[in-house]
Amino acid sequence: MVKALLKPVQTTAKKIRNLEIQGARNIAIAAIKAVEALAKETRTKSKREFLRQLSEAKEILFSSRETEPLMRNAIRWVIDQVEKSDQKDIKSLIKTISSASKQFLTNLEDSKERIAEIGAKRIRNNLVIFTHCHSSTVTHLLRRAKHEGKAFEVICTETRPVFQGRITAKEMLELGVKTTLIVDSAARFFMNQADLVLVGADAITSEGNIINKIGTSMIALVAQEARTPFYVVSELLKFDPATMYGDYEKIEERSSREVWKDPPEGLVIRNPAFDVTRRNFIHGIICEEGIISPHSITEVIHRRYPWIFK
Repeated sequence: MVKALLKPVQTTAKKIRNLEIQGARNIAIAAIKAVEALAKETRTKSKREFLRQLSEAKEILFSSRETEPLMRNAIRWVIDQVEKSDQKDIKSLIKTISSASKQFLTNLEDSKERIAEIGAKRIRNNLVIFTHCHSSTVTHLLRRAKHEGKAFEVICTETRPVFQGRITAKEMLELGVKTTLIVDSAARFFMNQADLVLVGADAITSEGNIINKIGTSMIALVAQEARTPFYVVSELLKFDPATMYGDYEKIEERSSREVWKDPPEGLVIRNPAFDVTRRNFIHGIICEEGIISPHSITEVIHRRYPWIFK
């Protein structure tokens, strides 16, 4: 019965692992909905057993991606609402899961709108904006700027080996924005044409460093050389509390087949999915609190989301 109960969670985890669900926000939403679906199907009568089932679901989802603090924080928060609830009967606890999930997703959507509102103010007419990979938070910011009547151009890297930059390019074209797609290795060639860089984040560390799609740190370095402001657009809920206590953010290494499906025998292929961009390269983090210095990240998280440190 438990295995059948966990099947939707396992299906969601598989989709996350296989990149059928992409983007930190989309992954967090899918994970929360999977936990909510499990809660609605449970047949247990005890709170203790219910929490055990939720814990199993949490571990399955956590193992789907090594670098997904937004998803982890979302699940932690929802389960925490059950743990601290005074309710004992399962029907009430299922309602707690449902209301907590809705509240988290509402807050997430509100943060996205707030980030777009703040970030769009940095977009002026005739700017050229450089992007890397695909971030729904970044594209939402640019969509807001476009709807405010601002005219700008976008340069997108293709973002090998899975080409997520093509998603950004298509969205910008659909928005009516002049868009140029370049190979990743042409970043330095085109950076002097850009007025600012906007990238997303998969994780933020306690030191104010960010983990994002592989190649981001290279683009940050190129931007610094060109004196092009480099902004990270991210929800604060991508902060990883484990980094407060000495842990390094894990860097997922994906299948070599994404790089070369049929390589010569004996060839070693490495395919890290992310890299670390040091805070000294970051002009500012555009988040729901405003545009903040990466050096102040822990203080801001303590003020806005103190429960993360539990």
